[in-house]
Amino acid sequence: MPVTAAYGEFDDDVPSAPSSDDPAALEALAGDLTVLDYTVDGVEALLGSAAYTALGRGQLAPALLEGRRLLSEDGHDDEAGNDETYGEAGNDETGSEGGNGGTGRGAGARAVPVLLWLLGETVATDDLQAAFPGIGVAGLEKLRLIERVPGDPAAAPSDAPGDAPRESPAGGRNHGGTPDPWRATVELRPYGSDVGGNLWVASDLGSEQRPGPLRHDHVLGIGGASLTLAQTVMRAPVDRALDLGTGSGIQAFHLLSHARHVTLTDVSDRALAFARFNLLLNAPALDLDPLHLGERVSLRLGSLLEPVAGERFGLVVSNPPFVITPRTGDPTESYTYRDGGLAGDAVVSTLIRDLPGILAPGGVAQLLGNWEITEGTAWERRIRGFVPPGVDAWIIQREQLTPVQYAETWLRDAAENRDRDAYLESFAAYLADFAARDVEGIGFGSVWLRRPRDRRDVVRVTLEEITHEIEQPVGPHLAAAVGRGDWLAAHTEQAASGTGIADAFLLVADDVTEERHQRPGAEHPGVILLRQGAGLRRTTLLSTELAGFVSACDGDLTAGQIAGALAMLLERPDAAFTAGLLVDVEQLIREGFLIPVP
Repeated sequence: MPVTAAYGEFDDDVPSAPSSDDPAALEALAGDLTVLDYTVDGVEALLGSAAYTALGRGQLAPALLEGRRLLSEDGHDDEAGNDETYGEAGNDETGSEGGNGGTGRGAGARAVPVLLWLLGETVATDDLQAAFPGIGVAGLEKLRLIERVPGDPAAAPSDAPGDAPRESPAGGRNHGGTPDPWRATVELRPYGSDVGGNLWVASDLGSEQRPGPLRHDHVLGIGGASLTLAQTVMRAPVDRALDLGTGSGIQAFHLLSHARHVTLTDVSDRALAFARFNLLLNAPALDLDPLHLGERVSLRLGSLLEPVAGERFGLVVSNPPFVITPRTGDPTESYTYRDGGLAGDAVVSTLIRDLPGILAPGGVAQLLGNWEITEGTAWERRIRGFVPPGVDAWIIQREQLTPVQYAETWLRDAAENRDRDAYLESFAAYLADFAARDVEGIGFGSVWLRRPRDRRDVVRVTLEEITHEIEQPVGPHLAAAVGRGDWLAAHTEQAASGTGIADAFLLVADDVTEERHQRPGAEHPGVILLRQGAGLRRTTLLSTELAGFVSACDGDLTAGQIAGALAMLLERPDAAFTAGLLVDVEQLIREGFLIPVP
């Protein structure tokens, strides 16, 4: 049935996307996938770590070879069942065999979904039926997860008596004698989530599984950017959350673990259809009632903030179409999953300016983005201007590319590097577009925005560049940093009355170590460093007096007492010394080297 929203209407029956209108079929599919141990760990155990790791790099060959071997060596001799079997889904005893690790299916059967949905291999009818007795081949076709290979007949004369069964391209055997292999219409990938257990995500096939440029309404699956955002979001409980530009729905999986209700929006009806399929396929793990999906989920069709105009959310997350691409004026030349259709970085700048308007008091927005760095200008100068007045902001730049590197990245992403002439034309268009705006670099990073609860709240805007490796998931560490910032803001307000952080007890964070460097024979170290082993893994340079302060932070003395003792020891009893030292201490607290004692 259609899901109606305040803006537009989304009809879930999109012929080029998986069907989600049959709950029994989805339940049967989930049952078969569970018995097949089609999970992240299960696929790695099946293929071996070397082939699985190569698959993660986009190198399919080792996994293909192993999958074909498993299917060929584990051929089945029993007759395939009736295709119309998904009414009895989830029976783990169906088709169970010994010696297969307790999964209920042999290694050959367990290779079928890997070959089909991860590797883009064709699979014979009998092999599909043996692997999926619960839903059957007809059920998979009804869900629009498979299709017959174009050019192959739907049926063909049987083999002559005495002939050996014919081999399918994946090495499986058509015991019925009909050369009717099937291929995937989607990628259906296992997803190991810390919030929902073992999940599955349907998306469009990539160029590795289905050669050629991507379709322009391509629905992206589990990519690097979506994982980065999922790991970056701070997971505080909220009443209403918004996944803006949901794509295949990955962020909604995570949001449902800590939000009472989640709204998913996208400009693409195909993306919303994929997202709905994924939500319903994983309904038990996500605590969703398939028959009353609207109680916790709303799907809205529309661009940017239009579908939620006038509403308020406690949390907004977005992996928006932030890629900066030349505008051709032809919508068929853009990719909806990544190209926003606006000039330069206007999509990101618009969202940063407008998102606070749909946040409830105290509400937070987190998004990823690209931004242009113009010639001779520091990267943070332009993006600071995007932040509206009265809004907390924390923007971290993680990477910076030249226009040439940027063009290489995104033309390769869409598999547009196969046609030499078209590739050169597109490359030239990228460079000309950046040159028209004097762009010398493109930054990538994360943006955190918060609407203050009260006009009296202290507003902070922080921009920093962190290009080294950080701990993932980093969301809990970012949340802790925001909490320390709020603690400092409250204590800074008290400083005028003579208190502030001087009355606080501090501890050195557990992950912090100290390094001292000095020239041979020197009496004192020339360099003193503090390093974090977790979170953002910062390194900071200390003065001698600040190093002495940190060494005394064991929770027994207040910050003011430690600063006063150092002033006496160094014969610097003036108030300016103590005040300057405590300002440096505030920065160590803000960055997580020192932690206030609760």
